[in-house]
Amino acid sequence: MTPSEQHRPEIVVGLVATPPDHPARVAARLTVELADRLAERVDAGVRWTVREGWGEVAPRRDGGVEALLDDVAQRRTDDRWDVAICLTDLPLYIERAPLVAQTSARRRVAMVSLPALGLSQLRAARAAVPDLVSRLLTDASDERVAPAGWAPGEMANRVAAIQRVVGEADAGELRYVDSRLTGRVRLLTGMVKANRPGRALLGLSKLLVGAFGTAAFALTTDTIWQVGEALGGLRLAVIMILGLTALVAWLIVAHDLWEKPDRETPAELARLFNLGTILTLTLATAVSYLVLFAGTVLAAALLIDTSVLEQTLQRPVDSTDYLTLAWITSSLATVGGAIGSGLENEDTVRAAAYGYHPEPGGWRDEKDG
Repeated sequence: MTPSEQHRPEIVVGLVATPPDHPARVAARLTVELADRLAERVDAGVRWTVREGWGEVAPRRDGGVEALLDDVAQRRTDDRWDVAICLTDLPLYIERAPLVAQTSARRRVAMVSLPALGLSQLRAARAAVPDLVSRLLTDASDERVAPAGWAPGEMANRVAAIQRVVGEADAGELRYVDSRLTGRVRLLTGMVKANRPGRALLGLSKLLVGAFGTAAFALTTDTIWQVGEALGGLRLAVIMILGLTALVAWLIVAHDLWEKPDRETPAELARLFNLGTILTLTLATAVSYLVLFAGTVLAAALLIDTSVLEQTLQRPVDSTDYLTLAWITSSLATVGGAIGSGLENEDTVRAAAYGYHPEPGGWRDEKDG
C-alpha cells in the first residue's frame, strides 16, 4: 500500500448473498469489480474494500424485507462493515408491485431482489449497487464521501426495472419499485433466469436418453407410421402439448416440487414459487423435446428406407412424412418418459423447484472447483 493510499479513508462494503446459490454467483462476480466501480461512480478519494459473504443470513420468507434487512444489519455489525448490500432471489412485493431494491440509512444496509431485475441481472446489479452504496452513505451523512449529486428517482434512468421511488428521502428509508404490469412479467422471467433452466435440463438427461430409446424402438413398427399418417397437424399438436404437460406434472408430483403455504411461506409467495417452478420445468422440457425431435428425425432417416415407408403408406413420401413421423413418435415417447422420470436423481430434479436451494457447502465446493 502506497503512502497516498494509507491517508485515504477506507470504507468497507459487504456483499451478502442469500441464499448461497444464484445470488452468490452474482455477488462473486460483482466483488471482483465493485471497488473500481465505487471509485468511479461514488468517490475516487476513498479506499474501497469489498467483502463477500453468504450462508449466514437466511432468506426470510415470513418476515418480509424488513426482517431481511434486520438480519443483514446484524451481519454488518458483527463483521464491522460500513455498509452492506444484500442480493437475494426472493420475489418481493410492495403495493402489489415488484420491489426491486430498498435502502435503510438507519441500518446502513440495502437489499436488491435479483429476479425483479429481469433477465439482465448482473448488468442491472452493476448499475444499481454503486448507486445504492452512494445513497446509503449520503443519507447516513457519512462525511468520508461527497454527497450524492442526484435524487433517488434518477436511478430509474440507469436501472430499467425501477419505475418509481416510495418513501421519504429525509428518513433514508427508500423503496425502489417496478410497475405492476411489466414488473410482474420482468419478475417472472427473472425468477426463471435465477432458477437456471439449464441445470434442470441437465437433470433430465436420463429421461431424454430413455425417451430416445423408446422413440427409436417405436420407429421400427409400421403401426406408428400409419398413426402418424392418419393424424392431422392439430391432433399431433394436442398430443405434443399433453405429453409435455404430463411430463411437467409428473416431475412436480413425483419429486414433491409443489410449494405449500405455511407459517414460513405466505400464500402469495408460494404461488410465485410454484409459478417459477412450472415455467422453469416447462422451458427445460420444451428444449428436451426439441433435442428428442431432432434425434428422432435423424434416426427415422437412418432406419426407415423410403421405399419401405412408401409401401406401407401406399403413396409417394417426402421429407414432410419423416418430420410427421418424428413428431408423433417424440410425443408418445415423452409421455412414456414422464413415468420413467421418477428414476432421475432426486436432488438434481428438486433443484428446479424455485423454493429449493442446495446447502452452502455444496455451493462452495462447486465454486472452488
